[in-house]
Amino acid sequence: MDKPGTRLRIDQHGWLCGVRRVASPNHDARPAGIAVDTLVVHGITLPPGRFGHGQVDALFSHTLNPAAHPFYAGIAHLQVSAHLLVERTGRLTQYVGFDDRAWHAGLSRFDGRERVNDFSVGIELEGTDACPYAPAQYRGLAAVTAALLLHYPGMNRSRIVGHGDIAPGRKTDPGPAFDWAAFNRLLDRACI
Repeated sequence: MDKPGTRLRIDQHGWLCGVRRVASPNHDARPAGIAVDTLVVHGITLPPGRFGHGQVDALFSHTLNPAAHPFYAGIAHLQVSAHLLVERTGRLTQYVGFDDRAWHAGLSRFDGRERVNDFSVGIELEGTDACPYAPAQYRGLAAVTAALLLHYPGMNRSRIVGHGDIAPGRKTDPGPAFDWAAFNRLLDRACI
């Protein structure tokens, strides 16, 4: 998180106050009458296994150069986004307002409902299934989650899941390297 110890706030348009923004064209309105009640935690690196290159910004803003890396040629056409990225340093970047639908979950199902994008917030952590996430990322994720729990009354801890939980067999992130117990301890502190 950019300012440790600072409680995050979500404004009336669904944006976190005081964090970096890179607007994504890859989003749309949520269906009428659908409340935000779920948080999906993801893991991402571009190119795979490499951190800190700004390429997640390019992917979510639909400006990824397919010639910049062989892996990008196969994904540059994708129209995907998440609401937020937590970098290895803990820096937060928001791409889509939480009140809007980001395109992060794909084919998915949770709590008997399909189309998880309709009712969820997607947060990406810069990392892989096998590489431990950084302490600053857990602090940033906990701070954002505390703000979301305050802002969206239907969201609670039982509705915080990994991408692999809602798309089993297709996705595995945030993977076994994600320490749910450490995250929950920090969330306890952030919610005080």
